[in-house]
Amino acid sequence: MEKFIITSDSTCDLSEKLIKDNDIRIIPLTITLGANSYKDNVDITSPEVLDFVDKTGETPKTSAISVYEYTEVFKELTSQGYGVLHFDISSEDSACYSNACQAAKEFDNVYVVDTRQLSTGQGLLVMKASDYKKQGMGLKECYEKIEAIKNKARTSFVLDRLDFLHKGGRCSLSTLLVTKILKIHPYISMTDGKLKVKKKYGGSMIRTCEQYVQDLAQEYSSYDKTRVFITHCMASEEIFNAVKKKVEELFDFDEIIETNAGTTVSCHCGRNTIGVLFIEE
Repeated sequence: MEKFIITSDSTCDLSEKLIKDNDIRIIPLTITLGANSYKDNVDITSPEVLDFVDKTGETPKTSAISVYEYTEVFKELTSQGYGVLHFDISSEDSACYSNACQAAKEFDNVYVVDTRQLSTGQGLLVMKASDYKKQGMGLKECYEKIEAIKNKARTSFVLDRLDFLHKGGRCSLSTLLVTKILKIHPYISMTDGKLKVKKKYGGSMIRTCEQYVQDLAQEYSSYDKTRVFITHCMASEEIFNAVKKKVEELFDFDEIIETNAGTTVSCHCGRNTIGVLFIEE
């Protein structure tokens, strides 16, 4: 049987257990806090990023994986006789995909997927590829299957506050103040590879989260039941439990996986951001 390794950049936000259990290789982005640079989820974590923003008011910067870094990983794996199926954050948000494609030109058994997703929307596709691999699919067939379903991954989040978007220049001061006064929580969805505001909720975060899950259930009645990710950025237990309860009530997934959002989502969205991510059929 053809041997291949599934790799992904670190924005897929999969847990250490899922990475280990499914033999996935993660290639980290670089996170810069002030004058210091770190490897994403290797020597910097989301809580540390959030603490940095709280203390300094500065927005962290993320740097794409370089062509050289990709080439070194692909060279190491192919020299061991493996093909490579690599996953990247949406090309609309990062140069990772472009750099990976450039590196892959040196090899005839490296396939690169522009997931058009981020966080566990990307992670869902990585896990689905792992499912296909376990079923005995070869590298090219697996790549083609993923390409056929990648636009069906449903990536969305609800934000508690817009402070982090404001600090990053993605939200005006007037919008920030209005949302604080009216307690507005945006529902942000991945559309055509970009994050866009889909709806705005008013009221408490608990009420918002319940309505958000209800809206998802109403819009997506047909879905892959294999797994769902509830991905959050240091959300309170009360918020997480409210979302999980609604997911259990309105959906029928075989597995509900709680996942902590990585530094890419955290540095732009902030605490209590939470999303329900799955693949539509």
